[in-house]
Amino acid sequence: MSPTPRPYMLAETNWKSVQETAFTTAILPWGAIEAHNYHLPYGTDNYQAEHVVERAAALAWEKGARLLVLPGIPYGVNTGQLDIGFCMNMMPSTQLAILKDVCDVLVRHGISRLVIFNGHGANNFQPLIRELAGLWPQLFICAVNWFQAGDRKAIFEAPGDHADELETSVMMYIAPQLVMPLETAGDGATRRFAAAGFRKGWAWAQRPWTRITQDTGSGNPYKATPEKGKTYLEQAVLAIAEFLEEVSTRSVEEMLTHD
Repeated sequence: MSPTPRPYMLAETNWKSVQETAFTTAILPWGAIEAHNYHLPYGTDNYQAEHVVERAAALAWEKGARLLVLPGIPYGVNTGQLDIGFCMNMMPSTQLAILKDVCDVLVRHGISRLVIFNGHGANNFQPLIRELAGLWPQLFICAVNWFQAGDRKAIFEAPGDHADELETSVMMYIAPQLVMPLETAGDGATRRFAAAGFRKGWAWAQRPWTRITQDTGSGNPYKATPEKGKTYLEQAVLAIAEFLEEVSTRSVEEMLTHD
């Protein structure tokens, strides 16, 4: 918690500050509660998203972006993990209902842009944004996957997408007290669908999580270090801060290009 209220954090600021600030953009962090191998906490996605969005929003605010970070949604889509203890699932239809209520409030109070700040791979906001755009055409809505904003291949050795080297390194840096020793972790080995369409990416099916992994991980975490986590975070925060500044200060027309 910041020692003083940050004017861009809705949960910390006050009505006087809100009345005096012409906000253009709202940011809604969205994570998940789910098992992350044996060594990372269930709230990993939330800890990471909150850390990144707060740092990026601070940088964008300093450059003149008038944005407001909303309290985050801690539950995500986990329909592939319903048989894993206490992996909390929120249906996409529930996400849509929540977003409709959020958008209604934002439009009533003059917000013209909404950034859904995603920290969980199974949250797919694209179809929801398409529906919301039809209901509130005056509201520009986009989604950011913070975990894709850095140069993963330049920093990490092992591929993966869940409790892997990347996530483990980031948690080692931002919340080391919550990370169990790496020797307690499984190797994150996973099985894949055999059909070529799935492997090449033009076919998709939900992964039955307990049938593809023994430890709930996807990707080997053993070479994770806090230094790697810091390096990746610095890249992601700077890239996202620049993005938030652009989205908050430019019109949709100005963001379009004729490349």
